[in-house]
Amino acid sequence: MAPLTDLYQLTMAYGHWRAGRHRAPAAAELFFRRGPFRGALALAAGLAEALRCLRAFRFSAADVAYLRSVLPSTTEDAFFDYLASLDASEVTVSAVPEGSVVFARVPFLQVKGPLLVVQLLETTLLCLVSYASLVATNAARFRLLAGPEVKLMEIGLRRAQGPDGALSASKYSYIGGFDYTSNILAGKLYGIPVRGTVAHSFIMSFTSLEEVQPRELSPLAGGEPVDFPALAESWLGRVCELLQTPAEKANRGELAAFVSYAITYPRDFQGLLDTYCVRRSGMPNFCAVALALHQLGYRAIGVRLDSGDLARQSKEIRQALRACGAHFQVPWFETIPIAVSNDISERSLEEFSREGSEIDVIGVGTNLVTCPLQPSLGCVYKLVEVNGSPCLKLTEEEEKMTIPGTKTIYRLYDAAGRPFMDLMALEEEPSPSAGQELLVRVLGRLGEASKVVPAAVEPLHRTYFRDGQVCEPLPSLPEVRSYAQASLSLLNPAHRRLHEPQPYPVAVTERLHRLLAELQQASQ
Repeated sequence: MAPLTDLYQLTMAYGHWRAGRHRAPAAAELFFRRGPFRGALALAAGLAEALRCLRAFRFSAADVAYLRSVLPSTTEDAFFDYLASLDASEVTVSAVPEGSVVFARVPFLQVKGPLLVVQLLETTLLCLVSYASLVATNAARFRLLAGPEVKLMEIGLRRAQGPDGALSASKYSYIGGFDYTSNILAGKLYGIPVRGTVAHSFIMSFTSLEEVQPRELSPLAGGEPVDFPALAESWLGRVCELLQTPAEKANRGELAAFVSYAITYPRDFQGLLDTYCVRRSGMPNFCAVALALHQLGYRAIGVRLDSGDLARQSKEIRQALRACGAHFQVPWFETIPIAVSNDISERSLEEFSREGSEIDVIGVGTNLVTCPLQPSLGCVYKLVEVNGSPCLKLTEEEEKMTIPGTKTIYRLYDAAGRPFMDLMALEEEPSPSAGQELLVRVLGRLGEASKVVPAAVEPLHRTYFRDGQVCEPLPSLPEVRSYAQASLSLLNPAHRRLHEPQPYPVAVTERLHRLLAELQQASQ
């Protein structure tokens, strides 16, 4: 993974090596400057991948040979010999646990080690963490809008930016709160539950019941096989009479497709209702096949809509399912899950909530995996200390000014157990404690000091990598997912809301503020 970087990282590395500065102790921090999607927060993701990369960080003989071909011909041979021996064994990485809620300007992770290696890791770590955190955050927003009961399924494989983007989207949308993926390879690699329904192409491939083969289905409890197409057709008339739709308007190709799928998967039958007309064809055909299955002891598992006014149609479908369940005395019928898809966005979920719906499962693809509202999290990786001296990037925009020095980050909680501020302190400062009055300066309002008294104090970072090895047990993907949801639930709703959230204060200690002011003065 070492060559997964930008060329200028290697040219700078050569500059450090030639100047004899390559082993100078250095520290860098990775963070974002603004909350994504106009919100206040992000979910930190990609840490496990970053740690795997660090363990494997080295240039192979083939890598070094390639670098010889792209670096300037004046590059000394001894530098390439040095690269061949390079690894991350002297690097230490501390980070927030994967799935943590993080806020603008607060480091996701901190990297310490020899200057050359710390510099070389910049692009790699940004690549592994930025998109992962963006997708996890996007998924969390969908989860917050959908509420805890609705099931969310990621279906973005065909819309993603290539296979690597698709796999990352499946993995990190699961961390963000999605329940399932349609991506089989993601399920295999990461253990994410895989789900799917049926496509319009399957429905359209049938034209009549004569095409259905095989035609017989045995009852669940055993017994003689039944001519299932005939049984379903006998139910169709009764259903159409109840729903007051003409039986001749029910598409026989669609009925054949449903029958064929039901014979193939009698325990997992589900219907896609909108290939033709939902009310006059899809719904009566589905109910007829589902009732025929019920007669043989099976249960249908769901329906899906992929077009039209999804909220309104879901209510009409639920009404029809309840009518069939009551009339034909099939109590479970009224609880058949209703799934929807069709370019679902945040706005779609807001409309479902506003209008009310009977939707149980939502499939989200393009607007999840491509993050069209914000295609990049905009993470940056900045040096904060070299050779024991704090570094400062000075700019007229305070937002782009770095916070110097190696730091410890604390999350401060109020008496209700909700976080109300993140506090950056110099590493050598004593840790704040619960009940202690703290003098702080909030970023964006550095000119004024304020006092806070936390009810609880939590150090945000843990050391995950030291001496070339991962030194903290890494949680499983489901554990990260649960941690992310717990982290989000702790937040004040005003900080968590998706539109115009209350800004979450990030502050520095008075001592760190003095260092910042001194460096600013010295630079000017």
